[in-house]
Amino acid sequence: MQRLLSIADAIDRLNAAVGRLVSWLVLIMVLVGAFNAIGRYLGPLIGIRLASNGWLELQWYLFSLVFLLGAGDALRRDAHVRVDVLYGQLSVRRKAALNLAGTLLFLLPFCVFAVWMTYPSVLASWQVLEGSPDAGGLPRYPIKSAILACFVLLGLQGIAQAIRHTQTLTQTQ
Repeated sequence: MQRLLSIADAIDRLNAAVGRLVSWLVLIMVLVGAFNAIGRYLGPLIGIRLASNGWLELQWYLFSLVFLLGAGDALRRDAHVRVDVLYGQLSVRRKAALNLAGTLLFLLPFCVFAVWMTYPSVLASWQVLEGSPDAGGLPRYPIKSAILACFVLLGLQGIAQAIRHTQTLTQTQ
């Protein structure tokens, strides 16, 4: 069990590092959004085109990265949405059993399914170096890769959670 716990710790460190990176992306996203808003009005006043589809898409891409790449860290920190009506009253052992069942029956199969379903689309996007249909837009193929990264990181965190819940069940009698 100790080796499995060290694997879970490594996964936790990975998602924590990604979470720290994502927190900086939030700041960048806000700054890009502010620049877009100010540039839209200031540009015509000074006679320079400051706003573009590229800046707008960058803001969307940053939001997507925050949401997608932050999912594994949110699961790690138990910051995801949970219906807590009965859960809060359960014992530690029952919480672990419920969490383990949810992870094994729902989370991990969904992550595998999502990777399986999105991989062909992401691969096709890379093969043609898909770009934005909007003039001045950004390439689409890198951001589509974030979908795969999301479900890989989320699935890995699910494995770490399953290891920890199993430990709780085997230690708590």
